[in-house]
Amino acid sequence: MEFVKEFFLFLKERKKWWLLPLILIFIILGAFIFLTNGSALAPFIYSLF
Repeated sequence: MEFVKEFFLFLKERKKWWLLPLILIFIILGAFIFLTNGSALAPFIYSLF
């Protein structure tokens, strides 16, 4: 959790708030791909990318 705290302090100090939506999208996409890895939806998700 120290990394998350440091990351938010970096965003606050450097005023790089535009990075936050990008990182959240990457985390959500990664979790989505990870959770559907063994399911029947996997071929459809891979065809999107």
